[in-house]
Amino acid sequence: MKIVVNDFLYFMNRALDGMVGIVEELDDGRVNLRPDFPGANSPYVILYHVVCCTHFWCGAVLAGRRVSRDRDAEFKAKGTVADLRKAVQDLQQQIPKDLEHVRGEQPLTFPDGLLPTHVQHGVRDWSQGKALIHAYEELAQHFGQMEITRDILMQTHKE
Repeated sequence: MKIVVNDFLYFMNRALDGMVGIVEELDDGRVNLRPDFPGANSPYVILYHVVCCTHFWCGAVLAGRRVSRDRDAEFKAKGTVADLRKAVQDLQQQIPKDLEHVRGEQPLTFPDGLLPTHVQHGVRDWSQGKALIHAYEELAQHFGQMEITRDILMQTHKE
């Protein structure tokens, strides 16, 4: 399968714009709320995690850009809709630059020791295209999670 960076960027932006639309719909009053069931995250946490995850996969793994990431802190994050909107806008400006050199089936050149265990070479044959597919997998998964979270919060926390 040929992976085209512009197609990835198109679908990445659609997912990110959709998630921003959800947090705008929820507004600052509900964006940090978590549904009342075990393991649920707030819409803020979900989108913040997506931004950090995309910076990691596209910026660090594919572009070799230094990305400071505290995954545990992502799941405790709080803030405003404006914070998220800015983070997404910054991401949408940075990622096309990070992916300028990506050519689908080229192997990852990022040093194995700095990749998560499930990405280490030998565990799976990772190409640049497969890393893009995984980055989109994260976006799609969390977009769906955010839609469900929004629906629950809109029912349980009416304004």
